[in-house]
Amino acid sequence: MSCEYRIPDLIAKKRDGDELSEKEINHFVKAVTSNGASESQIGAMLMAIFLNGMNRDETVSLTKAMLSSGSSLQWPEEWRGSVADKHSTGGVGDKVSLALAPALAVCGVKVPMISGRGLGHTGGTLDKLESIPGFQVSMDSKQMCDVLEKVGCCIVGQTETIARLIGCCMV
Repeated sequence: MSCEYRIPDLIAKKRDGDELSEKEINHFVKAVTSNGASESQIGAMLMAIFLNGMNRDETVSLTKAMLSSGSSLQWPEEWRGSVADKHSTGGVGDKVSLALAPALAVCGVKVPMISGRGLGHTGGTLDKLESIPGFQVSMDSKQMCDVLEKVGCCIVGQTETIARLIGCCMV
């Protein structure tokens, strides 16, 4: 990994309320996904961002870096305009995901949902689904496409290649 930027310097910069450049954000994201940043460094950066916020440019840069941290799913051309996702922050009151995906599928919308696990005090969507004997939440993109073609919706977990940064940051 390049030593162009030092992770502690990036954390201090954000902690002090300064703006991170696109290159600095990309460097941090690459460090996170390649195990070049410790959990304490990731936590410190997230706290600095929480306390000081991010401006529009930083938010756009982080979103792009997160997007490019893993592979993008490719869908058949005939699905163009009919693929949608519903994402939830979860929590005790989360009742929408499990009902909405099949309801949209019945209307012809393909719904490939990538869901998460619980964050300590409550079970996440994946935890709930895995309580059903035989329910499979691990699929590669080919399996997802097959299920979407047949059923119209699927709910799966993050993988090493899909939503990679999310998996690195969820504890």
